[in-house]
Amino acid sequence: MKKENRRSNIIIGKVVKQRKTRYNSASQVILNNKDEYWENKKIMKLIQAYEEQDLVAIQKLYREAFPIEERKPFSMLLQKRGEQFVEILAIKTEEDRFCGLAITVLHKDMVLLDYFAIANECRDGGLGTKALGLLKARYADRRFFLEIESTDADVPDRVNRMRRKAFYEKNGLTPTSLLVNLFGVEMEILVNSCTVRYEEYHEMYEMFGTDIGDKVTLIHE
Repeated sequence: MKKENRRSNIIIGKVVKQRKTRYNSASQVILNNKDEYWENKKIMKLIQAYEEQDLVAIQKLYREAFPIEERKPFSMLLQKRGEQFVEILAIKTEEDRFCGLAITVLHKDMVLLDYFAIANECRDGGLGTKALGLLKARYADRRFFLEIESTDADVPDRVNRMRRKAFYEKNGLTPTSLLVNLFGVEMEILVNSCTVRYEEYHEMYEMFGTDIGDKVTLIHE
């Protein structure tokens, strides 16, 4: 979401720019090794986070990336995972280095990308695009959608909101007319080749209990 580091609007890695050639041979070796590292880091995987070290890393990034008013209690997310209503995924490189998190909510044939963040140290090399592609493939048999902060709002970070929206649109998601008030924040809904009605969207939040469900209201559909 989701301020500058808001929820599902995510922390998106910047594109690695082409580096200038250096004439010192030792420097060139270092440069080549780093280029190779970035290429390897693009080989990513999603894993269910059950190991303690993965959950610790996810919880740390969760607290850093999302404002407190938009975070659900992590204990609640763990509980709902036990009910097979939530998936808590670690985004990792092939070498098993932690790079980010994805927390999804599953209900009927729908999946909401509720929280998605890439760690600061892994924000180069198009990892946001790669991770989003893996998520879309994981849930290819479901209606996949997410929320972003309204790009129509007159707020200081509107430019960043527009950039986040452009990122998602570039990666195949499309805006809808559905606008909701989520925890006091106006949110747009973007979908991946599907439709979502407010009633069924709201059902997903009701599954977390009335304390959460009552904080989600329709602005227009």
